[in-house]
Amino acid sequence: MEIDIRELETYQELAHDGAESAAQSLSQLTGISTTVQVTNVSLMSSSDLEYEFIGNEFAGVNIDLRGEISGEVVLAFDEQGRTAITDELVPADDPEKKKSSIKEVGNIMSSGFVDGWANYLNAKIKSSPPTYIEGTGTDVLPKSATQDDNYLFVFRSRVEASQDGVNEPVDFRILLVPDSTSLERAFKPQTDKIVSVEKLKVFNDMTKEGAEKAATNITSMTGIDTTVEISRLTLVPIEDIPMEVGNKRYVGTVMEFNGKFSGHLVILFDQPSGRAVVDSLVPMETDEQWGDVEQGALKELGNIMTSGFIDGWANVLNAEIKHSPPEFVADTGSSIMNPITTQIAETDDHAFMLDSNIQTNSDQVFTCQMLALPRRDELEQALDDLLIENSDNTRIDPDELFDR
Repeated sequence: MEIDIRELETYQELAHDGAESAAQSLSQLTGISTTVQVTNVSLMSSSDLEYEFIGNEFAGVNIDLRGEISGEVVLAFDEQGRTAITDELVPADDPEKKKSSIKEVGNIMSSGFVDGWANYLNAKIKSSPPTYIEGTGTDVLPKSATQDDNYLFVFRSRVEASQDGVNEPVDFRILLVPDSTSLERAFKPQTDKIVSVEKLKVFNDMTKEGAEKAATNITSMTGIDTTVEISRLTLVPIEDIPMEVGNKRYVGTVMEFNGKFSGHLVILFDQPSGRAVVDSLVPMETDEQWGDVEQGALKELGNIMTSGFIDGWANVLNAEIKHSPPEFVADTGSSIMNPITTQIAETDDHAFMLDSNIQTNSDQVFTCQMLALPRRDELEQALDDLLIENSDNTRIDPDELFDR
């Protein structure tokens, strides 16, 4: 299936407007002041989507859609959001009334989200009565998203809420899973800016293989047992990328790559993880927290982690891609990303962001985020060339691609 990138951008903007409408409805119903921080659309596997919901409790509604867009919509609040809403609407400790309040709020907010799509398509989209959902993982996901480990287009928003002058992040997620017929009809090419969904899947798979190789390299160099938990390809407005990464403090590396397509690769460790990596790589105590020795250790690791990504892409695309020496960075996530997005924004308003999270299953706390930001038009052209000229290369054994 081929999709129109410009249509995908339009639907991302519609999702943002829908999230704004949903957030306004929440404010009107509860008096909680809300601001939409980020809205994006991701292509990700159902298993990666499930992982995002494991470990935290959510409550919300599931709604079936019929019409020009058919499928399922789920609106889910995290525990903090659910508590804020129910405390405002149901002061008494009445579990059934609290469920009803979440159901009512979720229904009104979901309607605002869907109405914008219906208006854009100039068509009717019918919604079923809301079904209350509660739990973690597959308990709150659309049923169609858990039947097979296939790829899904997921629209999500993050909203910041403030009450009594205190800003608190209230995470509510709107997940839309259209059926295949609706998806093909909605993203039907209207311009020459088209891309094959199958090739996007291949590219995402190769990136996940690269992240897994990077995780293996971390383990072999540091002894820290790591694994790739989430890998997704996201279309996001460039101005939202710094907020997407957030204001947590990180250390890591930034590199540019050039060739068949160009862009940036950013590797970020949270502060404790960065320190753990350096302590494992540097066999002696140092006086400085991030002096030359520590920076050199992280740059060496970043260089090795990058090689799997770059070599894998180059093999799949049958082209040469080179990367610059790593630059050490230590700052908040948004501050690290701002110079990169400023440069990309000179030519683009949206970007494909490849996002892989590496964590550990052990008791040791460890988090590493790898972000690839290729130039959108160059990536589109590279994938188009792959479709026409190099489709056989997508069947390469990942071990052949990433073992050096």
